[in-house]
Amino acid sequence: MGKINLGRVILGGIVAGIVMDLLDYLVDGVWLAPQWTGGMQRLGHTAAFSIHQIVLFDLIGIACGVATVWLYAAIRPRFGAGIKTAVWAGLAVWFVGTLLPNAAMMYVTGLFGKHLTLYTTLGGVVEIVVGAIAGAALYKEAD
Repeated sequence: MGKINLGRVILGGIVAGIVMDLLDYLVDGVWLAPQWTGGMQRLGHTAAFSIHQIVLFDLIGIACGVATVWLYAAIRPRFGAGIKTAVWAGLAVWFVGTLLPNAAMMYVTGLFGKHLTLYTTLGGVVEIVVGAIAGAALYKEAD
């Protein structure tokens, strides 16, 4: 087993994060925007996110991308290089980083509606898996 190429993890992770952020904008910022607006207003918050909050969401997305590509690099020697391994890495990150928190904080507590919770969680699997594939495509083992 070779060493993980951290430079490629960061490069692939940034690309993965940007892909995730763009898809997240389409899912949550366009498709689910009316439901998010209603949910936030019911909590007593303003409907629109500030620029500061959007930047933080994007930085968290990039951190998620880096973590996903790092996981891809870590499991690659055991699962092999390629799309299938990228999908597994993406699914693992989605399970821990989206499904479980959404189930606990959004569904169980009833913080947001069931449909919004379901749709944003399913959108998240697409965002993270597609981002994982994009980021993994740039990953190469260290020499």
